[in-house]
Amino acid sequence: MSWDGDEYQARFDRLAAAGTDVHGEAGFVMAYGPASVLDAGCGTGRVAIELAGRGIEVVGVDVDESMLATARQRAPQLEWIAADLTELDLRELDDAADDDVAADDGGRRTFDVVVLAGNVPLFTPPGTQAALVAGCARHVRPGGLLIAGFQLGRGYGLDVFDADARAAGAELVERFATWDRAPFPPPQGPADYAVSVFRVGPPDPAG
Repeated sequence: MSWDGDEYQARFDRLAAAGTDVHGEAGFVMAYGPASVLDAGCGTGRVAIELAGRGIEVVGVDVDESMLATARQRAPQLEWIAADLTELDLRELDDAADDDVAADDGGRRTFDVVVLAGNVPLFTPPGTQAALVAGCARHVRPGGLLIAGFQLGRGYGLDVFDADARAAGAELVERFATWDRAPFPPPQGPADYAVSVFRVGPPDPAG
């Protein structure tokens, strides 16, 4: 799928101008008190830029160069990385990395939260979702969170997603029907969207 970053961002700009809250994902993530966040599948940086504005150390990753070009134009001070999430392997950047972004024993960068907003698992080629989940999970610090929200009924079910997460060392903590924490499943009928929160690995003894 080909994207036009400016056109994509313009849709959210119009919604914001009309008074719609377009930062539900950022507000959801903030409730967990992270110091560092990897915005996986960041697109034009809507979530990452909002989190950075709230004092969070953020890195954005996306495979689409048009989306990243818009993100870099909107927030050149942030770190934007072109990478395929199914092969994600971010390494420590020595002095270039912020102190809030940790690294595992192998030098891989890890974050308090890795968030996938905006149907990211649905845009990866069919059959690669397990690799995407694993790629994101290995960038969560021990005891940190992997958070993902996507529409249901589009070929990637929650049962498969949960199995992929477990295989990547993540266990489900809680699940909601919306980014504003509506109960899952919704009382009015079948869910068409899910926001899932997974904890990855054992809690970090250092906190």
